[in-house]
Amino acid sequence: MAPTISITVKLFAAYQEAYGVPELRLQLPSGITVIDLRDRLIREHPELAEWREVTRYGVNLQFVEPQTVLQDGDEVVLIPPVSGGLGAN
Repeated sequence: MAPTISITVKLFAAYQEAYGVPELRLQLPSGITVIDLRDRLIREHPELAEWREVTRYGVNLQFVEPQTVLQDGDEVVLIPPVSGGLGAN
């Protein structure tokens, strides 16, 4: 059996809306990258595909590149652009 890692995924905006929870705790295969994680979440919730190319990623409170390999105990955040703000008056 392949080794696994445990990570926490903090969900924001569209990701949180899709899953209905603020965070996920996942067991994943060792060697998985941030982009692999993102693709897994999109497979589970295809409506998130529109955010595929514009999501930013953080691991342990630092922005990272999508190819970053995750380690056991990491806290990952996926941050899609947030709509809203000040509207025209």
